[in-house]
Amino acid sequence: MFTHVFLGSNDVERSRKFYDAVMDVLGYKNVAPPEAGRLIYAGPQGTFIVGKPLNGEPATVSNGHTLGFAAPDDETVARFHEAGVANGGTDEGGPGPRAAAPNQSHGAYLLDPDGNKICAFHMRH
Repeated sequence: MFTHVFLGSNDVERSRKFYDAVMDVLGYKNVAPPEAGRLIYAGPQGTFIVGKPLNGEPATVSNGHTLGFAAPDDETVARFHEAGVANGGTDEGGPGPRAAAPNQSHGAYLLDPDGNKICAFHMRH
């Protein structure tokens, strides 16, 4: 459904520490060199990019937006959350079952260093 997702950052180096940690837990590595000025995590289902907005304006948070990443199991959800908090993220809902998700699927929510809301979910369809 998606080719890519781009999240704005006002400090890409600060974001690098956070996203390299949480994306590594999910099995993705940044493929962009530091001089590129952005982070690129490519996978078979699409590409996730973090960088300064192309219009030159400051990055801002979108109210109501959450970017969800797939996790293979509950343990990975917990490690994703732990890595995020340890690397500059803010807890926005610790790992565990989510009543509103199908079959009590496990999820964990974080705010990245710029305030973007992300989560990892082990979906039990």
